[in-house]
Amino acid sequence: MFLALPINEKNLFWTRHSKEKMRQYGFSENRLKRVLRRPERKEEGVAPNTVAVMQGAGTKKHPIEIWLMYQVVRSKSDSKKSKIKQVRIVSAWKYPGKSPVGKMPPIPEDVLSELEKLI
Repeated sequence: MFLALPINEKNLFWTRHSKEKMRQYGFSENRLKRVLRRPERKEEGVAPNTVAVMQGAGTKKHPIEIWLMYQVVRSKSDSKKSKIKQVRIVSAWKYPGKSPVGKMPPIPEDVLSELEKLI
């Protein structure tokens, strides 16, 4: 199954890493936008200045969580109260089962190693 990769918009930027993970896990652009807009849970991201959001999926017998890590990018002259300039989608992944609440989101080792290269 081939899914179309997302196109960068004025206020939403997809990194190369996030596009690769979309292809790997079979996520569509609209599915990840839905996780971004209506998360069930919000945690601090692993990478500096990032936020990780989660939305449950799957079935009762086989639950999964869809995680999305993003970074809010503002222009240097803007203050915290100003409008968001751009949201940069850093990564996306599936977590089998339920992850612990209030702790750093679980990230697969291959994703962590690629994120360290990016930062």
